[in-house]
Amino acid sequence: MGITGTEVSKEAADMILADDNFSTIVNAVEEGRRIYANMQAFICFLISCNIGEICAIFFATLAGFPEPLTAMHLLWVNLVTDGPPATALGFNPPSPDLMEQPPRPTDEPILTRWLLTRYCLTGLYVGIATIGVYAQHYMSQGVELHQIASWSQCGEFWQPPAGSGLSCMELFQGQGRMLPQTLSLTFLVCMEMLKALSAVSVDSSLLRVGPQSNPWLLLGVAGPLLLHVFVLYSPYVGLPALGESLGMVPLSPSDWYTIAAWALPIILVDEILKAIGRWLYRKDRNEKIKTSDLVV
Repeated sequence: MGITGTEVSKEAADMILADDNFSTIVNAVEEGRRIYANMQAFICFLISCNIGEICAIFFATLAGFPEPLTAMHLLWVNLVTDGPPATALGFNPPSPDLMEQPPRPTDEPILTRWLLTRYCLTGLYVGIATIGVYAQHYMSQGVELHQIASWSQCGEFWQPPAGSGLSCMELFQGQGRMLPQTLSLTFLVCMEMLKALSAVSVDSSLLRVGPQSNPWLLLGVAGPLLLHVFVLYSPYVGLPALGESLGMVPLSPSDWYTIAAWALPIILVDEILKAIGRWLYRKDRNEKIKTSDLVV
């Protein structure tokens, strides 16, 4: 006891209660578990998003597509739109069943094999969808996938669709390339905001622990998204150089519909992976507890 205990007992003790209240132990355990869970949520968000960016660039290069994202776009995502949501995840409230969970084994890493697999699967979808948004723009103009892959040979081995009224230069250079790149970038930003909202709990469903339980997260998502929209439509507020310097052009309502159609499924993907994780957790936890030293 920190107040009534003797100095000898304090020196011999492994833990001292500063307020002589045993309920403090429970509060400390809950806070420690909350911090641990929030670290996992932070890692989940950043790793999934970064794996998605890597997959997008890698698959586009492998397929021979024009680059779906420029270096400036990647800097914009990582330095501007990723930071606030990731920071806000540190304020996630504890899960409803946090104190009902058994102690975790001392040898359990913060990034388990299942979590790493889950983040890779999520990142794989992000990468494929980023390229999908990019390719869909060209396909809507009558350009086929194999033609996108051989875009540098446009005008030499194949010609743009007659109905599009566009030249090879207008398709793959200047404004013609900036629009699909803006689509890919905006999809990536929207998807990462949805991923941040889903990361309010590592394992609990959004139906049980919603993003409204963390007001800081809502603010951390709204701020970067509004900033991105402001840059997109900066020509309409008299700042055309702002959007051009970042390689962005304004999007039409149909473009936003395309982005939503590719971005919203990330919620379903994450919910399915969370459900599988809960099933694996229930299956393996008891076995690990029997064979490992435990910590609270």
